[in-house]
Amino acid sequence: MAEFVFSAVEWEALFLTLKLALFTVAILFAFGLPLAWWLARYQGPLQSVFEALITLPLVLPPTVLGFYLLVAFSPDTFLGQAWLGATGTQFVFSFAGILFGSVVYSLPFVVQPLLQAFRTSGHQIMDTSQTLGLSKTKAWFYVLLPAIRPSMISAATLGFAHTLGEFGLILMIGGNIPGETQVVSIALFNQVEMLNYAQAHTLAAFLLSLSFISLVLLYKFNVRHRPRMGW
Repeated sequence: MAEFVFSAVEWEALFLTLKLALFTVAILFAFGLPLAWWLARYQGPLQSVFEALITLPLVLPPTVLGFYLLVAFSPDTFLGQAWLGATGTQFVFSFAGILFGSVVYSLPFVVQPLLQAFRTSGHQIMDTSQTLGLSKTKAWFYVLLPAIRPSMISAATLGFAHTLGEFGLILMIGGNIPGETQVVSIALFNQVEMLNYAQAHTLAAFLLSLSFISLVLLYKFNVRHRPRMGW
């Protein structure tokens, strides 16, 4: 059984990985909730296009996504200049850059559960709440969001767990800078390259344990809130 003993650089990678995962989920919820709600109500001709764009990172190789983000935010482009002006740093080789890439890559893991929840019960809940005299804003915050809490927790857990193991996109955008862009998956790759399989096993076991615990807690919560069958 692996003992979780890490060097100072690896502790930095662990902290950076958790920071990246938490920030990614927080940002995705900030605009993912209204985006999913809007998309659940949108019936226009571009509905399939919008859904395809949101789902695209699910099937697109991470290195391809990372490459196009690098091209789009290169210093000689409008987006690259705007990024530099807003953040004070270049997109490449920065924590802000890998955070942006992680948000794009984990988008479907957070938005899709929310979109499905809104489509399943959102309209009925809102109509019933407004019939009882609640405003749209109060109905959305005080009735609808609590009603879809299991889906929100699922979305947060999936987004968090998915970000923990990201490798290709992070390496394309951020490289391998300790304390800045070196996450656990890249630190694991470094150990394998040096044929240090014992430490690679320790890092892999840590990621595996954290992901497994997250999913177990998610399923326990879902079972607890699952409607009981009458037979």
